[in-house]
Amino acid sequence: MSTSTVRTRIAPSPTGFLHLGTARTALYSWAFARHHGGEFVLRIEDTDVARSTQDSVDQILAAMAWLGLGHDEGPVYQMQRLDRYQQVIEQMIAAGTAYRCYATPDELDAMREAQKARGEKTRYDGRWRPAPGKPLPAVPAGVKPVVRFANPADGVVTWNDLVKGPISISNTEIDDLIIQRPPADDAPEGTPGVPTYNFAVVVDDWDMRITHVFRGDEHINNTPWQINIWRAMAGGTPLPNYGHCPIILGDDGLKLSKRRGAVSVTAYEDAGYLPEGMLNYLARLGWSHGDDELFSLEQMVQWFDGSHLAKSPAQWDPAKLAWVNAQHLKAADDSRLAALVAGQLGKRGITSANAALADGRLAAMCALFKDRCSTTVELADWLAMYFAPVTPSDEERAAHLGDVIRPALATLAAQLDTASWDKAGIAAAMKATLGAHGLKMPQLAMPLRVLVCGRAQTPSVDAVLALFEKKIVVERLQCF
Repeated sequence: MSTSTVRTRIAPSPTGFLHLGTARTALYSWAFARHHGGEFVLRIEDTDVARSTQDSVDQILAAMAWLGLGHDEGPVYQMQRLDRYQQVIEQMIAAGTAYRCYATPDELDAMREAQKARGEKTRYDGRWRPAPGKPLPAVPAGVKPVVRFANPADGVVTWNDLVKGPISISNTEIDDLIIQRPPADDAPEGTPGVPTYNFAVVVDDWDMRITHVFRGDEHINNTPWQINIWRAMAGGTPLPNYGHCPIILGDDGLKLSKRRGAVSVTAYEDAGYLPEGMLNYLARLGWSHGDDELFSLEQMVQWFDGSHLAKSPAQWDPAKLAWVNAQHLKAADDSRLAALVAGQLGKRGITSANAALADGRLAAMCALFKDRCSTTVELADWLAMYFAPVTPSDEERAAHLGDVIRPALATLAAQLDTASWDKAGIAAAMKATLGAHGLKMPQLAMPLRVLVCGRAQTPSVDAVLALFEKKIVVERLQCF
């Protein structure tokens, strides 16, 4: 490898949404490259033609953009590189490190059944692998061959994993992997075959000069094949440094995955999480910097040198994610939150919030209520009362809206109707009402909140009311 520049990559398969484990891997890869002043590549591994979709590609790109993990190169699509893979295939066949195999699916099934019957491990038996003095079967008519990698028959593959430490796997444990499948039957003449994952990823990492690969530890068993293919293809040039991160476990203790239990990254955007909250939480699912629980993306880049990665699986904890996000929400710019809340309210058909966004009132509302919320959805739940009618629960009405308080609320409505519309004016109107009816503040404030806000608990009531339009407050009081 002819570069000293650190280059990392994320290479999702567009067969579904970008799930949380891949997002964490993307974060580690991105942060490592940024820490070392390197480059981060986005690659779309779309050779699973039957299951890859454009919708999945769009969702992956949207998720990466929302997280703010910008790439320096890409997106690179594998299906646009078939000619390159074919070129390498031909070179390897000529060098004797790959060969064409004409065994049919029925033959392979019979081979495996015979191996099982003998109590042997099922594996390809090398029947089409060339060897000096070995006669090969006659090429069958009408059978399109696959191409297999001639894996070394003995020896041990060893690498020093960035997470796990030294790992060794014997070549006797792995067989001659299929590295290219034939093109579809209806493909035009001369169409290259489709590479398999373990082959394409090696060619891509070589061509893109990838120096460090962070990925899930389910790929550990693929790594010996990839190292052997690399050495067969690229000779003695340095391998990438591999780091296999432990899986993320769901609430049930089983692996989160695209097919089981994982929620898409963009679903968390829709649910009102902030990207910095999600990144902070994901980073701590397998990495630590002392006892730091809360940090910015800039701090993570400063700290993330590839060390302190956990060797054990992490447990997904929705409550911890909500807490982390709440801390970032409190620190977020109020104008930015206002735009996000306006979007959340817009999904509910509440478009009148746009005027409050424009004149700055919505930002002031966010500043007042954000300490009580974990997400912008919760913030929108609070702030909807400013723009849409409220319906107190039967329990709140029974507890706070008896006939005894009705005269005081009527007096308060009249006082507020003529008050200057700010905290001081509202506080003066409430004080006058308390004096006129011989009440204490909680006796008035609770019913007031229930009628105007739909709930008995809010921040300071004069601050809350000051952000309403006066007309709305008076009308809600007069409706009692």
